[in-house]
Amino acid sequence: MIRREVLERYKGSLFGLVWSFAHPLLMLLVYMFVFGIVFKMRWGIEQDNNVQFAIVLFAGLIVHALFSECLIRAPSLILSNTHFVKKVLFPLETLIIVSTGTALFHMSVSVIILLLFFSLTHFTLHWTVVFLPVVILPLLLLSMGVSWFVASLAVFIRDVAQIVGILSTVLLFLSPIFYPLSAVPEVLRPYLYLNPLTLIIEQVRKIVIWGELPEWGPLAAYFFISVIVMWFGYWWFQRTRNAFADVI
Repeated sequence: MIRREVLERYKGSLFGLVWSFAHPLLMLLVYMFVFGIVFKMRWGIEQDNNVQFAIVLFAGLIVHALFSECLIRAPSLILSNTHFVKKVLFPLETLIIVSTGTALFHMSVSVIILLLFFSLTHFTLHWTVVFLPVVILPLLLLSMGVSWFVASLAVFIRDVAQIVGILSTVLLFLSPIFYPLSAVPEVLRPYLYLNPLTLIIEQVRKIVIWGELPEWGPLAAYFFISVIVMWFGYWWFQRTRNAFADVI
């Protein structure tokens, strides 16, 4: 189903799967121009230039894109698959797994682009990139849990789709994507970690760009919370699914 989902998204287009590579590259160029040239955002490092800024920026955008795709698609997963709702034997919860798997595919494409770009500009890759799956796993679990909850809630409250669209944009600018955490006033910095993307973005940059090991303590706590959110989202989805057919 994940394979079909990916292929159908580009079915009939002239360049097909090439768009999965082209889209993140085009967005990277746009953001790099706006924030790197027009607003002249800087990270205060010795190698600070447009190329380095592009890599730092892209690493943050990849993390946001994964969570955002899962979040935005969740409200329509049940409402756009009513034929599955009427099939008692069909496991509706797999629709969220398929959606998350599709988002993971697009993230994998972006990661390949990031690693290629980094290796071409720095002539090396840090060995710490091997920890990338470990860093991303908690975010995947969190995304599935949130998606199960949102997909269920959207069946009963149709305004959820509008809310998550706004929330996705808010997360984009409240995450340390276009600016370093050091640019945020120290008194406000702890509140930024309430954003589920902040820690993962920082850890991805650590292992891919700076060549540092992940912070295992915060990651372990994040993983524990993600498992709870995933369990709750799944529990909520299963508890409310029997009412889907009546509401739809």
